Amino acid sequence: MEDADDLDSERKRDRLKRYAKRAVTVPLSVRTSDLPKRAASGLVMFVVTVFAIWLGGLVRDAFFVVVAFICMAELARLVKRATKRPLNRALGLAAGAAYIGYAAWLLTKIDTLALLLLLFGAVICVDTFAYFFGRTLGGPKIAPRISPSKTWAGLLGGAVGATTALFGYFAIGDVQLGREWPILLLAGTLIAVVAQSGDFLESWLKRKASMKDSSNLIPGHGGIFDRIDGLIPVTILVGSVLIAQYPHWLDR
Repeated sequence: MEDADDLDSERKRDRLKRYAKRAVTVPLSVRTSDLPKRAASGLVMFVVTVFAIWLGGLVRDAFFVVVAFICMAELARLVKRATKRPLNRALGLAAGAAYIGYAAWLLTKIDTLALLLLLFGAVICVDTFAYFFGRTLGGPKIAPRISPSKTWAGLLGGAVGATTALFGYFAIGDVQLGREWPILLLAGTLIAVVAQSGDFLESWLKRKASMKDSSNLIPGHGGIFDRIDGLIPVTILVGSVLIAQYPHWLDR
């Protein structure tokens, strides 16, 4: 009888502990404590990227190729740790090479500086707005087993960020939007969803590999793959549409 009472008491304590963990709200200052480091690293990456794009030509293309190779090396490291089966490793590496390589190839084909800056700017806005919305609002997780930090509030923030970038692009270009603004809202939402999909893909791979980051190359951000996981699928989406619309870029 005493053993049953002790077991019941222990279960009650466990329930109280679980409730307490859910009830305690982590202060915003703690949830954003890594912001200065992330911001500094992000600024450096932004300046280097913009400078390479501004130089254009071989320098720009070489920059994209180098980033792609580093990203592929990090992906290969994840794949190697995620599975020990030779066939699965080969398939993972082949898929990763096609995934990253196609995105890098598309970037070298886009010859308009403004469009490249919009592409990078939209993804940066998705990440930034998603970070602040997610950390500030919190709320339900999208897929906690894959990426515990990703929330629906963060996805909403990402959509707001991408849409803001698109509207800002047309505002700077002094383009008067009429009935097109719903299309921009839809495009911003689609970009955010695609970017989050790329993030989830890498998160799933990292979970399989039991790794927090793809590498420790960038302070506060992890590796190159961690930083451009959303950019890759967005580039594939936007770049493919642009190539279809402007096929002359294929002759470059």
